[in-house]
Amino acid sequence: MSINHHDTGYKELFSYPEFVQQLIEGFAPDELAALMDFSTLKNHSGNYITPLFEEKFEDVVWSVSVTWEGVTQEVFLYILLEFQSTVDRSIPIRLMHYVACFYDHLLKQKATTFSQGLPPILPIVLYNGSKSWTTPPDIYDMITPEPPGFLQVYQPRLRYYLVDEGRYTDEQLGLVRTPLSGVFSVENAGESWEALQQAVDRIVAIIQADPNKERIDRIVTRWIKRHLQRLGAEVNLGQLNSLVEDKDMLAENLENLVKKERLEGRLEGFAGLLRMQLAFKFGDLPSWVDTKLATATDEQLGEWGTQMLTASSLDELFKG
Repeated sequence: MSINHHDTGYKELFSYPEFVQQLIEGFAPDELAALMDFSTLKNHSGNYITPLFEEKFEDVVWSVSVTWEGVTQEVFLYILLEFQSTVDRSIPIRLMHYVACFYDHLLKQKATTFSQGLPPILPIVLYNGSKSWTTPPDIYDMITPEPPGFLQVYQPRLRYYLVDEGRYTDEQLGLVRTPLSGVFSVENAGESWEALQQAVDRIVAIIQADPNKERIDRIVTRWIKRHLQRLGAEVNLGQLNSLVEDKDMLAENLENLVKKERLEGRLEGFAGLLRMQLAFKFGDLPSWVDTKLATATDEQLGEWGTQMLTASSLDELFKG
């Protein structure tokens, strides 16, 4: 699992087996999850130097036992976190390189030998960018024009499975009642405090119903704190130690942010137009004027719009 450009906290989430299981069971094809024995999940951590990209990646790779037609074997889950504002078209090339480096690592560590053969790998790309994912799903699809039939068999092929958070609606995520789906809801809320408040309420309810509530609460709380910090939320994160126990405190803080968001949104409409007119006539406006404009009814705004034509001061206008 390669962390891309900034630490989203997902690296920690997927260092716990339950979140890897939730990713496969909730967002990968059903036939994959049905084959896997999640009790055998094993974390294979390591630092890898990739010569091609001259970068050091701290990878988290999991193995899991898969039984197919009576044969049980180990499959490695290689999860690439792709959290950039733009879609990286080099992903198929990067993944092929990472997989090759990982196979090289297994051989050097004598986890397998050439005579034993190489284990299967499932490459998964987890993406949370706002733009549509346009990167080809297989490196073969990048070869253009398509080679003639006799050459096709000699071309590289490596297909990855894409989990694009932004493509899931609230309704779809609501059908997957796991902490990870709650995390996806929080991510999809973007910078809307109102949507974030609803998403946090949902994830708290999921945690409260989880049989391992205390453990999941600690893990998700750490992730939420990093997420709120990244958003620049005006929340006292030092006092947030548990989403379940401190839910009232967090709800109050988020409600204040929602009110502020609504206030700013209100000022963008007719109230915003009236504010521009007031500023043109009276100069810089005190903060109490913004509060009055944002909380006024449409009827009040209309009256002030008419009265400002003859008012000689803000006090005269608003007292009237």
